[in-house]
Amino acid sequence: MTGMIISLLGGALGGNVAGKMMKNYSLGTLWNSVVGILGGGLGCYVLCAISPAIAEACNSGATDIGSILTSVAGGGVGGGVLLGIIGAVKKAMK
Repeated sequence: MTGMIISLLGGALGGNVAGKMMKNYSLGTLWNSVVGILGGGLGCYVLCAISPAIAEACNSGATDIGSILTSVAGGGVGGGVLLGIIGAVKKAMK
């Protein structure tokens, strides 16, 4: 549970960083955060599905540095990727 919360926060951070880096795809701070949180949850889920070792670290509830960095990385990447996808779709619909 702790790993998922950290992933969601990492996703919000990743969504906002991606929005700052890709100005054309930015949805604004609020929506960058919302999309990032969703992407962070999905990123954590996919990362845990790919590797049993990572899944054990995420689901253990441990607060060691490896588990925290794994959760932040998975959430941040997931949030940034989902923001890029949604931003590209929104831009294509204009």
